[in-house]
Amino acid sequence: MKKESFYRAVDSIRIEQEAVLDMLKCVESDAFADAVDLLSKAGLVMTCASGTSGIGAKKFAHSLCCIDIRGMFMPPCEAVHGGLGALKEGDALVVISRGGKTAELLPIIDACAKRGAKLIAITENMDSPLAKAADVILPLYIKKESDKYNMMATSSYMATIALCDALLVALMEEMDYRKEQFAPIHPGGAVGARLNP
Repeated sequence: MKKESFYRAVDSIRIEQEAVLDMLKCVESDAFADAVDLLSKAGLVMTCASGTSGIGAKKFAHSLCCIDIRGMFMPPCEAVHGGLGALKEGDALVVISRGGKTAELLPIIDACAKRGAKLIAITENMDSPLAKAADVILPLYIKKESDKYNMMATSSYMATIALCDALLVALMEEMDYRKEQFAPIHPGGAVGARLNP
């Protein structure tokens, strides 16, 4: 391996670490508390995003299911072809988009309001259509992506995952979630073996 490759790798971890630490600004905000309140009371939490953000949104939906919150990831391409029918009044839609103006997300944002659901936006762009339509905005703070061209979804992905995980653990506490609740729905793997001896 070239020395420069090693230096780039080390720098990547340092840059991503800083991006995760920057998310403390979000967790220490009133908006974060509002998001936790909305999510804890929602009948269904639908998550939606494109590309790498979509991977984060899918992981968040799965994590919500693990704590007995009805979560589902809706790909944008499916959402605009009938998938939004799952979204009802009293539900919450979490849309993740760093720029907040991804073309395929715009019709979904409009439909959310028409369905009577609450919109939680995770974005860096406070002037975006997503932010302007949101009931709650959770801002991303991304100084730069960790690759040398500042174009790969690296730091932004780590910050998004850290924020969603922070929401998850706050919800566990808010709802007094106990590991005994997890055992029946997680019989598989090492965790299942530990919870279901």
